[in-house]
Amino acid sequence: MKILSIAVPCYNSQAYMRKCIDSLLEGGEDVEILVVDDGSSDETAQIADEYAEKYPTIVKAIHQENGGHGEAVNTGIRNASGIYFKVVDSDDWVQKEAYLEILSTLSMFVKGSYTVDMLISNFVYEKQGARRKKIMQYKNCFPEKEVFTWDKVGRLPKGKYLLMHSLIYRTKLLHDCQLKLPKHTFYVDNLFAFEPLPYVKNMYYLNVNFYRYFIGREDQSVNEEVMIRRIDQQLLVNKRMIDTYVKYDLRQKGLRKYMRTYLDIIMTVSSIMLLRSGTEEAIEKKNELWAYLKNADRYLYRKIRYGLLGRAVNLPGSGGRKISVDIYRVVQKFYGFN
Repeated sequence: MKILSIAVPCYNSQAYMRKCIDSLLEGGEDVEILVVDDGSSDETAQIADEYAEKYPTIVKAIHQENGGHGEAVNTGIRNASGIYFKVVDSDDWVQKEAYLEILSTLSMFVKGSYTVDMLISNFVYEKQGARRKKIMQYKNCFPEKEVFTWDKVGRLPKGKYLLMHSLIYRTKLLHDCQLKLPKHTFYVDNLFAFEPLPYVKNMYYLNVNFYRYFIGREDQSVNEEVMIRRIDQQLLVNKRMIDTYVKYDLRQKGLRKYMRTYLDIIMTVSSIMLLRSGTEEAIEKKNELWAYLKNADRYLYRKIRYGLLGRAVNLPGSGGRKISVDIYRVVQKFYGFN
């Protein structure tokens, strides 16, 4: 049995998928690489088949009608035979030394008397044109190289939360929580990093810079102009995260606090993108989003709405909206995100 299954969602990825797959092949026979061709119209399918033919015991090419990034991840989960599961997007790659350390650690758990639900590692923003690389690391947030539970999670600053790039889940846990991401929807990586968390009982953090997250292409989904055009998809994800939080009886304080912080950040992102749009329709959608949160859970609404970020994105009047966007631009420049 494979230790780790890695799903690589691909849509018209011919220009960069080889770099991604080549980096994953460094894991050898311990790894299963599931290259999911999501209805591509370029040479993605042929490249996937080429790797599957050349590395038949490691690479599996899966072809499907276009369903979007979320459906490609769903397909990866359904076809995964590894004990653990990770998603690596086709324009990203992994760092070899960190990769081998992660596989060694997972192997230790697989061969031991018990296993962990989630392994956390760092990722690096490989931002196009940036002179300095920003590293998302979790030192001082989680205990290092030990199994821990939510009550051992330290304070995570607002700009430091777990993304899909940070996470490796136990595959059975994803089946148990019945994770199914929506089709034809961007930003579902937030659901992948959020919805399984109530099922995660124990974790392990390796302070290694494993995942290299490429950012800066004009057509990339996290590009600000693209996000504004796709704001309805961001709002769909945001509302589903609200529904998830409300659904569970989150008795573990550390888990409850972390999920609330994550939701706080996503509410801020959605609000800022709507403010940046600047149309009356966008302002109405912003008000409706906050009303949705209030109707779902009044206590949760108060905690987020009257927190630092909630106040910053809900300043009154056109002048207040301008100040909110100005604050966002300062934060954007400081953190270096797209």
